[in-house]
Amino acid sequence: MPELILKSGREKSLKRRHPWIFSGAVGRVEANPASGQTVKLLSHKNEFLAQAAYSPHSQIRARVWTFDQAQQVDSDFFRARIKRSLAMRHSLDGSRDSDSYRLIHAESDGLPGLIVDRYNDVLVLQSLTAGSEYWKDTIADILLEETGLDTIFERSDADVRVLEGLDKVVGPLRGPVPPDPFSISEHGLKYKIDFEKGHKTGFYLDQRENRLRVRAFSKDRDVLDCFCYTGGFTLNVLEGGAKSVVSIDSSVEALSMGPENVKNNGQQSERVEWRAGDVFQELRKFRDERRSFDLIILDPPKFAPTSAQARKASRGYKDINLLAFKLLRPGGILVTFSCSGGVDAALFQKIVAGAALDAEVDIQIVEYLSQGPDHPVAINFPEGAYLKGLVCYRN
Repeated sequence: MPELILKSGREKSLKRRHPWIFSGAVGRVEANPASGQTVKLLSHKNEFLAQAAYSPHSQIRARVWTFDQAQQVDSDFFRARIKRSLAMRHSLDGSRDSDSYRLIHAESDGLPGLIVDRYNDVLVLQSLTAGSEYWKDTIADILLEETGLDTIFERSDADVRVLEGLDKVVGPLRGPVPPDPFSISEHGLKYKIDFEKGHKTGFYLDQRENRLRVRAFSKDRDVLDCFCYTGGFTLNVLEGGAKSVVSIDSSVEALSMGPENVKNNGQQSERVEWRAGDVFQELRKFRDERRSFDLIILDPPKFAPTSAQARKASRGYKDINLLAFKLLRPGGILVTFSCSGGVDAALFQKIVAGAALDAEVDIQIVEYLSQGPDHPVAINFPEGAYLKGLVCYRN
């Protein structure tokens, strides 16, 4: 097996069982491994540390498969990891009241770079790294065998693949092309899914429990749903009895699916105003028009994928929350999220607190939100806790 020998003192993170090794930690590479091939990670004293997937083009040069020297990284290894992931979802996430959820959550399930979501009877796979790409066909076959399904659609089109030296791939991986239109069910509501062009793997499955939670806040409220995508939160506040909803997104294509979802659920379309535009600009217009709302939802896209972009992202988060606080009525609720890996929970709360201070409003945090149990966080991989949410009440 090819080997990566680390520089002196660079094995500390591996001994804490963190699964990443950056290029600067590598002293030398032996035996010229191929992209995605399994390599041994050794300390500068030739001490065994782990077996990992090699990524020659990435700053994250290796991602750990196993810390067990005796374990073989082969089809049996992947079958065991996949079965373990399925068992966890079935035992801990059985009350999800949905036919769609995440089956495999990359590093947090011991399968770096691999995302697999189940949408009813269709699996959607994202291969984001050289290692998951190397084993993709093996993984696909095992997934069908273990789930009893026959369709896998591939959405390996995230920008991170470029950093791995991989082309973007979208299309059927196994079985027939999923039917169009295709709908899923969640908490009694139906959503239309676009597998080919939809965000992420087609829908924001990580917000499933939060959509239901926000439904409980919405009765008789005037609601502003920002970055609404296809109307996930919008449908839930309508279901919860919202008086009115203004839903904003910059994607005209995504926004066009919102009214279809409202109609398909038999909800009152006259209670919703759909607006295509830049959320920052739209909120400034509302501020200048002195409009206000009882419930505001901010679910923006990723402003800071890594900590290197955190400073710039902080300004964006502060601006958007400051504008929201200025539009929030006394007794109103702001539900605000960050999905940026480079902004941790403490920093996000600090940013929101600064926005409230500048807006001169008295705010209490009444609840903390995060991703659902189908998006677990491995204890040795805190980066897996990417979704942070605050429920803020204005006095």
